[in-house]
Amino acid sequence: MSDWQGWRPLPPSAALEPDGPWVDLSHALHEGLRTIGWFPEARFARLKSMPADPLNLTEMQIVCHFGTHVDAPSHFIADGPALDEIPLERLHGPGVVWRIDAEPYGCIGADVLAAMRPAMRDGDIVLLDTGWAAHVGTERYDQHPRLALDAADWLVARGAKLVGIDFPTPDLAVDRRPPDFDWPVHHRLLRHGVLIAENVRGLAPLAGRRVEAMFLALAIRGSDGAPARAVARPIRG
Repeated sequence: MSDWQGWRPLPPSAALEPDGPWVDLSHALHEGLRTIGWFPEARFARLKSMPADPLNLTEMQIVCHFGTHVDAPSHFIADGPALDEIPLERLHGPGVVWRIDAEPYGCIGADVLAAMRPAMRDGDIVLLDTGWAAHVGTERYDQHPRLALDAADWLVARGAKLVGIDFPTPDLAVDRRPPDFDWPVHHRLLRHGVLIAENVRGLAPLAGRRVEAMFLALAIRGSDGAPARAVARPIRG
C-alpha cells in the first residue's frame, strides 16, 4: 500500500496586494553554519581566484538539508515526490507568520496554533517565529522546541501547504530521541503533501501578519530536499 497520500487540491489563487518590502528568510551558507550537529561539515573551496586567475570560481560540498532548506516528501515517504517533482505552486503563495514563545525542548500543540492570529486559510504557508534562529551555532539551538503530533494533524486538516520553522526540525530534538524514534511529525506532514521548511530566519518583522512567501528550493533531480533562498513580504487582506 502506498504511504503517499497525494497533493491536496489548492483553492483558486487570488491577486495579492503587497504591504511592505521583501524580507530574506534564509541563512547565508558558509562553512561555519551549524544547524544539525551530526551532519558532515560543509565545504566551500575557491577553485579559481582573481587576480591570479581571470575569474572567481567556487565549489561547494553540502548535504541537501544544510541551512535554510525544503524537505521533499521523499525525505521520509518512500513513494513520495522528490524535490524536482514538487509543483511550483506548492513553493510560493499566501500565508501567515505566527509568533510563538517557546521554551527549550518545548512542545507546540494544536491548541497553541488554533489560538494564533491572523487565522490561517486553506492553502496557506504557515511560518512559525519562535526566535530560535538567534541561537544558530550555539548549544541552545540543539535544544529547540518541536511540534506535537496533534499540531501536525491540525495543519493537515486545515490545508496548510508548507510549514516553515526557525529551528532545525519539527520533530523531537536529537538528544531527546529514544532508540526507536521514527520522526512522526515529518511522516504525518509529508505523507499528506505538506512541505517542511527548516532553519528559517528573519521572521520577526512579519509576525502577526499575512504574507506572500516563496521557498524556491534548488531543483535537484531525485533529491529528498534542497537549500532555498526563502523570502516573504507582508500583504493586505
